[in-house]
Amino acid sequence: MNFTFRGTAAQFQSSLEGLGLLLIIAVMVIYIVLGVLYESFIHPITILSGLPPAAIGALLTLLAFRQDLNLYSFLGIILLIGIVKKNAIMIVDFALVAERERGMLPAEAIYKGCLQRFRPIMMTTMAALLGAAPIAWGHGVGGEARRPLGIAVVGGLLLSQSLTLYLTPVVYLYLDRFQRRREHALKETELATAER
Repeated sequence: MNFTFRGTAAQFQSSLEGLGLLLIIAVMVIYIVLGVLYESFIHPITILSGLPPAAIGALLTLLAFRQDLNLYSFLGIILLIGIVKKNAIMIVDFALVAERERGMLPAEAIYKGCLQRFRPIMMTTMAALLGAAPIAWGHGVGGEARRPLGIAVVGGLLLSQSLTLYLTPVVYLYLDRFQRRREHALKETELATAER
């Protein structure tokens, strides 16, 4: 005997099937927009490097509170993408401007970026955390349905915020070295072909 969902349950199940693809498309669109903004393939990867800790934090918190991965929790994860991406953009943007306009070395520029942008990052993160806390608490009419959204946002922000200020500079420096080596290798190749 086989059982299938019908009516509203079937529509709800079909709406959940495309959410993983929606998440992948959202990250790809963000990468493309950041690539155009920074005119680089490397810096968007630095900015998006904070997303895996946010997703892991959200999923672990949902698991700890025994909440399902449903439409509301997916919405919370999509909200996390925007908040975490914004934190990394603030740091990387400052570092790039410091490198170009002030002539700082990458390590010094990203360090200064973390120091200068620490307060605004903490302010916006705390505002998002405190805004999501009542939703995570889940009281009131329909509060239990929206509870996974708040739990996903709070858990993801807590883990990603504790790692972003350490992870983003490390990824920035490694990818900067990779880009410099690549440019150096391309110049050597051009010189070798020009000599022939």
